[in-house]
Amino acid sequence: MRNQPTPNLQPLIGGLIAALLVFIAFNSFVIINPGQAGVLSILGKAQDAALLEGLHFKPPLISQADIYDVTVQKFEVPAQSSTKDLQELSASFAINFALDPVQVVKIRREQGTLQNVVAKIIAPQTQEAFKIAAAKRTVEESITQRPQLKEDFDNALTERLVKYGILILDTSVIDLNFSKEFARAVEDKQIAEQKAQRAIYVAQEAEQEAQADINRAQGKSEAQRLLAETLKAQGGRLVLQKEAIEAWRQGGAQMPKVLVLGDSTSSVPFLFNLGSPDVQDDV
Repeated sequence: MRNQPTPNLQPLIGGLIAALLVFIAFNSFVIINPGQAGVLSILGKAQDAALLEGLHFKPPLISQADIYDVTVQKFEVPAQSSTKDLQELSASFAINFALDPVQVVKIRREQGTLQNVVAKIIAPQTQEAFKIAAAKRTVEESITQRPQLKEDFDNALTERLVKYGILILDTSVIDLNFSKEFARAVEDKQIAEQKAQRAIYVAQEAEQEAQADINRAQGKSEAQRLLAETLKAQGGRLVLQKEAIEAWRQGGAQMPKVLVLGDSTSSVPFLFNLGSPDVQDDV
């Protein structure tokens, strides 16, 4: 029986070696894109230096690169607290944050994934920061001094998160609510203020009406005084008229002529007997 020719394995082996080399080559480098940072782990141990933007070598087969998104992230978290006057205050915050690229190794070692960062660090620290800010003022001040409340919250949250490699870029107060008891108290206060303003208006109106009565009384008194003076002056003229009539009666039966003395506004004339020689001489 004739022997079969031995197949040539060299091309197959060469192909396998080439494929292995290509695989090793592709797994020997990692590319970090803009907005990313990486952590290189060799045999399960994270290396101290973070992989920043660019091309990086990594040992093939025994290493792994974990990539983190270091662009701006947004997270909404609710928070509750008691105010300085022991009123319940609740809020909802929108937090814009980013991971510090230089500290991604620390984040990788302590927190692991971005989801853990949000759930285990940002959410509880937001709650604590809100408690610090709310405890500085009463519930009414928290509403009327909302910018100051937000500023205190931002400062407290930034201080707490920076040590975890989390950078706070901006926060927004989406909603701010207070207890039903305080809502009723605010409503009662508004009603009381409206009643007080109404009472002030009524008092001012009564004062103005009283002043109007005083003015009317003063005007009436002044009119009576002027009338009395007028009657007094006219009474003197009436006496003179009476005397003139009496002299006419004693002097004769001739009707005296009337001569009006004084200004044109006088309503009571003086009567003289112009037939009397003395009056004629005077005329």
